[in-house]
Amino acid sequence: VAATCLSACGGGGLVKYYEYDEDIYLSVDGSATIYLNASVPALVNLRGLDLDVRPTASVDRAKVRRLFTTDATRVTRVSRWRRFGRQFVQVRMSVDDVTKLGAAAPFSWATYEIDRRDDLSVYRQRLNASAGKPVGDVGWKGNELVAVRVHLPSRIRYHNAGAGNLKRGNILVWEQPLADRQAGTPLEIEARIEETSILSSTLALFAVSGLLALLVLATII
Repeated sequence: VAATCLSACGGGGLVKYYEYDEDIYLSVDGSATIYLNASVPALVNLRGLDLDVRPTASVDRAKVRRLFTTDATRVTRVSRWRRFGRQFVQVRMSVDDVTKLGAAAPFSWATYEIDRRDDLSVYRQRLNASAGKPVGDVGWKGNELVAVRVHLPSRIRYHNAGAGNLKRGNILVWEQPLADRQAGTPLEIEARIEETSILSSTLALFAVSGLLALLVLATII
């Protein structure tokens, strides 16, 4: 429930609703946990998946699980909800190597890269052409948004996410109108981070502080 609520939140305390978004929790070793949140019509239209777009249709979660289970992804949960008269799903996946994600059919419209440069890890993602599968009138108004949200594990040195970033929690968000995504307008994503995770740095700081405290105590004794 918390992840679903977060998937709809934009910056500045304003709520934004995305028709399709990838929520990527990236680790320094290239593994990731991904929450994909999307309306069923968006999955059909953008990714060409074989799902029933009728608003009254029941979402076959077992089928959604099968569609997203690949050599690169392990599905750990599928949930569903309804918004604006459309069925939505959330698919939670574990990924051992995010750079192999583009080989999985549901993510084949994109490339995912991690390079090392000047002691930095450079994360790049590019969304290319969509499937363009017709879905008829599903209630889209023309102001729907698509987003990629990346939770980065280390200090960010550079990003091209634009104004309004960095979000709290080391999060970057790239947005694109659904109409542009349908037209295949590329979405370029890049972030450069330090190779040491924030968690590791914090634990190291606590360890050093604790050691210094013990040394001071020993000196006093």
